[in-house]
Amino acid sequence: METFSHLDERSAAFFTLGRAKRTTSPTAVVCTSGTAAANVHPAVVEADEGRVPLVVLTADRPPELHDSGANQTIDQVDLYGDAPRTARTLPEPEAAGRKLRSLRTTLARAVAESEGPPAGPVHLDVPLRKPLDADAGLIVCGPTDRAAPSGDALLGLARATGFPVLAYPLSGHRFGGTASHDAVCGGYDSYIGVLDATPDVVVRFGASPTSKPLRHYLRDADARQFLVDTAGDWREATFAATDLVVADESRVAAAIADGVDRTPGGYSDRIIEAEDAYWDLVAGSEPPEGAVLADAAALAPDPATLVVSNSMPVRDLDRFVRPREATLTVLGNRGASGIDGVTSTALGAGSAVDEPLVAVLGDLAYFHDMNGLLAVDPFDLNATIVCVNNDGGGIFHQLPIADHETFEEWFRTPHGLDFEPTADLYGLEFARTDDREQFRELYAESVGADGTQVIEVRKDAERNHEVRDALADRVREALAT
Repeated sequence: METFSHLDERSAAFFTLGRAKRTTSPTAVVCTSGTAAANVHPAVVEADEGRVPLVVLTADRPPELHDSGANQTIDQVDLYGDAPRTARTLPEPEAAGRKLRSLRTTLARAVAESEGPPAGPVHLDVPLRKPLDADAGLIVCGPTDRAAPSGDALLGLARATGFPVLAYPLSGHRFGGTASHDAVCGGYDSYIGVLDATPDVVVRFGASPTSKPLRHYLRDADARQFLVDTAGDWREATFAATDLVVADESRVAAAIADGVDRTPGGYSDRIIEAEDAYWDLVAGSEPPEGAVLADAAALAPDPATLVVSNSMPVRDLDRFVRPREATLTVLGNRGASGIDGVTSTALGAGSAVDEPLVAVLGDLAYFHDMNGLLAVDPFDLNATIVCVNNDGGGIFHQLPIADHETFEEWFRTPHGLDFEPTADLYGLEFARTDDREQFRELYAESVGADGTQVIEVRKDAERNHEVRDALADRVREALAT
């Protein structure tokens, strides 16, 4: 298709008219909305009287902006009166099979009618939303089995739009080059639910986030939410997404970045301020159980593979681990989110690459897959396995059932097991601590040593949740001012 660009819509329309006269073939003029469309009118009149096959495509604002005083929005229905052979308003764009077939038929009919008899102009009004023309946008990167979009594509999107990026640890973007951008945030799980600001537009990559506060924030936001998935799966547990974009995530990010150039607005500033304030509060508070995950990620070698168990470890990773530019490949079984087989998954991942392996598990997950430790000796694997032992299902302290008399026996299920004998059983080195500084020393020694070491970190689940609640209260107080 041969194209020409003219700065003046009136001239562009008459240029198109002249080309259509000479070729006697339908020729299209495309313009924006408002007075741009009105400036095409003289050429439409001439095409009508002169029987010239002129196809006029006028962009329009979406229906909800009509009669609202919105900029560059006028009534473009029957804008050219009875001059066109046909005038139609096209449906808003949607990648749906039936709508695309209808669009093709409508275009074909319009071109045919421009040829006559008698030949003449046709008008197709094209309403379009501008989803990224918003003061508040947001980019959310959820769990994925690969970094999608690529780090370069996501960085380009963040820089072009000025939108903040909420990067889930298993998205591939909490760590590495993407983390170099100031707008990449990791503490959102603690503050997003208490912010007094909401986005207009959300661009989402990956599966539904683990963070309940973030899921509820997206659910309650009055925003258009684009879920980008190359496989076309609607992986969205709260059904808050409004649009499913079936396309390669990197190509989508790059295409948006190429078409947008804006500076960060007030919403982006608010998110980044909250992010900075949150990490300051964490640094000045009593370390919660999540400090184990924070230290494991912060002190991990570069590069390294980090595998986290479900239940509390993956949530602590989300809440307490700051973005870091080191090349950490973070993995977890978030498909069905079970605690079984985590040790074996970690050792299998470690066997595939020549870099340090770190696995952080809860005590129930460690117990559930002790058989997996058999893989260490015959495959000569070097790994650091951190077992956060709070004697049972610590995550259930977050539920109302924690106040019920059946909680201990049927939900927390304390086991009272001593895991030190697993070292003799499977030929491992074993250490135990309940002190943060000692853990950091043991961890640093382990990741730099050969063989596999297990570091058990003893924690009190009830005290941990008291610390968490106190930190949450401080976050709410700080962000309310």
